[in-house]
Amino acid sequence: MASGSYAEKPAPQAPSETYSPIPPRATQQLQAATHVASDGESHFSLAVAKITQVLHSFQPSSKIVGGSKRVGIVDEFTPRLLERPAFKLLIISITCAVIFFGVVLSAGIYQRPGDQQLSGGVFDGQVYAVQVGGILAEQWQSNAPLPLASNIPIHAGPYSVLGKPTITADFINSVLDSYHSPAAGKGQALYDLGVKYGVDPAFALAFFQHESTFGNYGEARSSLSLGNLRCIPNAMCRNNYAWFNTWEDGFEAWYKLIRNLYVAIWGLTTVDAIIPRYAPTSDNNNEAAYIAAVKHSIDNWRAGVITP
Repeated sequence: MASGSYAEKPAPQAPSETYSPIPPRATQQLQAATHVASDGESHFSLAVAKITQVLHSFQPSSKIVGGSKRVGIVDEFTPRLLERPAFKLLIISITCAVIFFGVVLSAGIYQRPGDQQLSGGVFDGQVYAVQVGGILAEQWQSNAPLPLASNIPIHAGPYSVLGKPTITADFINSVLDSYHSPAAGKGQALYDLGVKYGVDPAFALAFFQHESTFGNYGEARSSLSLGNLRCIPNAMCRNNYAWFNTWEDGFEAWYKLIRNLYVAIWGLTTVDAIIPRYAPTSDNNNEAAYIAAVKHSIDNWRAGVITP
């Protein structure tokens, strides 16, 4: 057997090439450019040829959809938009935000100052305040006194609104004149309506004084409302207040409210019981001061004292 440097050696083999195919990407694979510029061809022409080849590689493909042929570039690697998790999360976030702001806006609307006194009484799209009865706002607007329940005391001390007049029509006119009231000369109407509804007109005059200084200030100058009544059926509604055509209409609306709602329906007969419902603290009123002012005026007038 031969050995050494002259021993038979295996024939040398060419090194094997390792081919690793490149996986296709989402972008469309372009064919390699085969155009070779000649010696006399400019670099500009070569660039134009390459651009043209790229444009040809993006020829639109056709697709049959619903029996009709549509032409367009189809990208098989792009998932549908609605199936993307990020898009679903965006839709859910927007929906939650809309619901949240809707709840906040609704809460803000229902918690505005003054709205706490609104009730669920709705007539012709109008919501009536608690002070005028809410859902009972139509029941007390009879043109005659409603019958009193047997357990309602007619005489319950000096500050019960029920009873015969304790001041005269002339005295009422004197009070209105002394304050230069726009309702001056209406004393007889205020007196007669008190007799009709069984309410001492001294209380009507006292409420008139406290609410608008006998019509000199505030909403009453235009609304002609003795008690600055909130909107009610059968009266014009402006600025959330009832507006009347004459002072007499405004006087009678107040008498109906007190006699038919506060007394006949709710059983409230005294100043101390009526005012917390009529002008509550939640509506930015000072109940104690209101009660004291009404009592003080009535005491003076019954004593014949006109306090300008």
